[in-house]
Amino acid sequence: MARTVEYKDLKGNYVIVDVRSPGEYKDSTINGAINLPLFDDEERATVGTIYTRESTEKAKKLGVEIVAKKLPGIYDNVHELEKQYEKVVLFCARGGMRSGSIAELLGALGTRVERIKDGYKGYRAFITEELPKLNEKVEYVVLHGNTGVGKTEILKKLKEHGYNVLDLEDCANHRGSILGSVGLGETTSQKQFESNVYEQLRETQGKYVFVEAESRRIGRVVIPEYIHNKMKSGIHVFVDADIEFRKDLIVREYTKVENCKEEICEALIKLKKHISEKNIEEYCEKVRQGEYDEVVKELMVKYYDPLYMHSSDKYDYDFKLMVNEVEEAAKALENFIEQYSKKDKESCVACTE
Repeated sequence: MARTVEYKDLKGNYVIVDVRSPGEYKDSTINGAINLPLFDDEERATVGTIYTRESTEKAKKLGVEIVAKKLPGIYDNVHELEKQYEKVVLFCARGGMRSGSIAELLGALGTRVERIKDGYKGYRAFITEELPKLNEKVEYVVLHGNTGVGKTEILKKLKEHGYNVLDLEDCANHRGSILGSVGLGETTSQKQFESNVYEQLRETQGKYVFVEAESRRIGRVVIPEYIHNKMKSGIHVFVDADIEFRKDLIVREYTKVENCKEEICEALIKLKKHISEKNIEEYCEKVRQGEYDEVVKELMVKYYDPLYMHSSDKYDYDFKLMVNEVEEAAKALENFIEQYSKKDKESCVACTE
C-alpha cells in the first residue's frame, strides 16, 4: 500500500505530481507540481456525469478503462521522475479514488510513490492555516505612488539585492489597473494567488518585507483582509517620478508583447464611465498607429493621477523617494530601511531597560 503523507510533513528531495485534469491543474495547483492527468477535461466530465446521474460502479468501470490505456505512459513518466527525485508524491482533488488507485497500481509495479492526505483539499487547508501565521511575522514596507513611477521595477531590484519582497501583482499575474492584464494572459485564480503569496512569504528572512500598495482587488483576485490590514499598518513610502520617466516605463511595459494594440483598446473601452467615448476612440486610433506617448500622458493626467491622489492622502509617509533611475532608487530604499531597522532595535532596547 502506498504511503499517505500530509503536505506539511513533506521533506527531502521529492517531486509533487498532480493527477487531476488539465483544467483543474490550470485553475490552481500546489506550487511546483507537474501535471500527469489520469483524465483529460472531457473524460473527467463524462465520468463525473455518469457517477452522479447513473451509477458509481459504471463510473468506476469507465474510469478504469480510460486509465488502463494511459498506464504505460504514466508509469514511464513516473519512472523517469524517480531517477531525479527520492520520492514521487501524488495528489488529486481530495486524496481519494484518483490518486489512491494510481498510487496502488504504480506501487505494485515497484515505484516509490506516496500520496498527499486529503489531496488538494488538504493542501488548501494547510495554506489557509499557515498564511496568516506568516503574515503575522512580518512588517510591510509599502510603496505608494502614481502609475509608472517604477514601484514594480524597484521591488524586482530589491529582490535581486537579497531583500524580502512580496510581489502581489506577480502573484495575481495582473498589474492591478484597468490595463493590468495587457500582455499577461489570464489572472490567476484566488486559490492559486494565495498559494503564490504563501510561497513568497515563506522565503522571507527577517522582519521587513517590501510590497506595493494595492486596493484589495487585483484583477479577479482579492488580497486577504488580514494581509491588507497589515499593509495599512506598515511603513509607508511615497515614490514619485517625472512624467517622461513614467511615460517611457509604461510604454515599454505595455508594448513589449506582440498583438498588444487590440488588448489595450479593449481595456480602454472599460474606462467609459471616466473618459468620453470620443476620447476613447481617438486613443484607440493612436494606439493602432503606434502613437503611444501622447495616449499614455493623457491617461496619466486625466485618469490615473486624479484617481490615485483621491485614495493616497490617508497616509503619513515615513519616507519619500524621487525616482530617476531604478537601481539608485532601490539603494535609497535599502539605506532607509537599514536606518529604520537600526532605530527600531535601539527603541526596543530602550524599552526593556
